[in-house]
Amino acid sequence: MTTPDRNDAWRADFERDGYVVLPEIIPPAQVAMLVEALQRVEKEYGLGYARTSFEGLKTVRINNLLARDDAFWQVPLQPEVLSLAEALLDRELLLSSLVSLTLGPGQERQPLHEDVQQIPLPRPRPPLSLNAIWALSDFTEDNGATHVVPGSHRYDHSPRPDEDVPTIKATMKSGSIMLFDSALWHHGGANTSNERRYALSCYYCAGWLRQQENLQLGIPRETVARMPRRLQELCGYSIYKGQFGHIDNQDPITLLGHERGKRTVWEAADLKKQRAGAERP
Repeated sequence: MTTPDRNDAWRADFERDGYVVLPEIIPPAQVAMLVEALQRVEKEYGLGYARTSFEGLKTVRINNLLARDDAFWQVPLQPEVLSLAEALLDRELLLSSLVSLTLGPGQERQPLHEDVQQIPLPRPRPPLSLNAIWALSDFTEDNGATHVVPGSHRYDHSPRPDEDVPTIKATMKSGSIMLFDSALWHHGGANTSNERRYALSCYYCAGWLRQQENLQLGIPRETVARMPRRLQELCGYSIYKGQFGHIDNQDPITLLGHERGKRTVWEAADLKKQRAGAERP
């Protein structure tokens, strides 16, 4: 259980540096289960290395993990991370993507970048999205620990291709999670070791922002129907601020068999008027 003091300290570190490491908060048994699930899915689906240099020609990136294996369902719901993400974005945030980051030996470092360079909004700005990197292996100096530029989420521009700035390696123990602002300058490190480095990228975004993965189409309806309701909402079966994402003025959660979802903003306004009228003498 996260104490208020620890949560406040994590948030202060995040707001100052643009990232925070939550040390060893995932139980070893869950770490082992997730690594086993990644290995099983990779073998079952015949998956291999990514096809672009940015994604990593010696990196296995498995997309749409929620549809691949139920073992991944608890990742976006991790209590400490989800609570912190809700505080930094809002309660109606969405899961943008859930992807594996398995770096093979010989994987080269990524270029310096930030994750929302394609969104034409001025910097600096409040967080639009957050990336939670789950360390399923120790992140070390030589196996590809993420490089970050602390405080760069407050810069007034995105990194240029020729930008040369000092970085630090966000080393952490297996079971730790690094949560960072998508505007933070960073890059994946090189894996110069002889072993794979396992990780997950659990990416949250503001409820009004388009998700990286189209989870409503990518995950079969019968699979989503078995998920916990909060995960269904995170996948996009929800209505943002009572207005955005509705289907025929209904909350999409009703498509999954729930009797009622959130009211639209128009329904809520009429209900408020009715209650006010009933209270008048």
